[in-house]
Amino acid sequence: MKEPGRKAADAYVLPEEKGGHGNLSLVDTHAHLDLLKEDVVAVLREAREAGVTGVVTVGISLDSSRKAVEMARTHSGVRAVVGVHPHDAKDLDRQTLRELRRLATDPFVVGIGETGLDFYRNLSPRTDQERAFRSQLELARELDLPVVVHDREAHAETLRILEEYAPFGGRLIMHCFSGDLDTARAVLDMGGYISVAGPVTFPNARRLQDIVRRLPLDRLLIETDCPFLSPHPYRGKPNSPARLVLVASRVAELKGLCLGELRLPDPFTRD
Repeated sequence: MKEPGRKAADAYVLPEEKGGHGNLSLVDTHAHLDLLKEDVVAVLREAREAGVTGVVTVGISLDSSRKAVEMARTHSGVRAVVGVHPHDAKDLDRQTLRELRRLATDPFVVGIGETGLDFYRNLSPRTDQERAFRSQLELARELDLPVVVHDREAHAETLRILEEYAPFGGRLIMHCFSGDLDTARAVLDMGGYISVAGPVTFPNARRLQDIVRRLPLDRLLIETDCPFLSPHPYRGKPNSPARLVLVASRVAELKGLCLGELRLPDPFTRD
């Protein structure tokens, strides 16, 4: 259902070009603020003006995780997730894991990750990826924190390892989901969430769009993964949290809702 008087093309107009979305309050559940070239203060101001009131900035290495914590301490509305990406899994040794555990005790840290498997690029050996994945799953369990999972071209292997640690009881987030409906259902059965990013807005992303239509709203998350994965029509350009509104707009349309009616969970609320 479209908002009254709204043209279809308006769904892809940036909110700053329309003067914002009133009382819209969205959370970008996965961003990499430390990788942005722009001034973070300006980026976050633009996001708030667009209706994005919270950003979770996610570490991909020990250095990146430290920066994520510092940004969360410094900027209002920002929370941090700390971890080592599968690309850098070969670098996760005992000392790094101890430092991640220390960082994770900070009150601004709300999760572990992003961890998981990436068999598309294989920048770390697969054995190291699986070892690092299990280590971070164990850390998340030890600290009772959500775990943010990266899965690219490794759906069966990712599910196999996750099943060793299930159920998750709302402590599992499948970041930038790229699997099929059966994979999504398996994640839900384990007590996880499915998170979608800019690709859901791509005209040819019919499988992902169909999955979003079928998922219950209380298990669905949205993200930018900025500076990557800009939504249509900005594909290929640097992404930012403000563009989360374009992802939200497409998800609302797929669910038969007006954008202002979209209500999504926040699994990163730390008790």
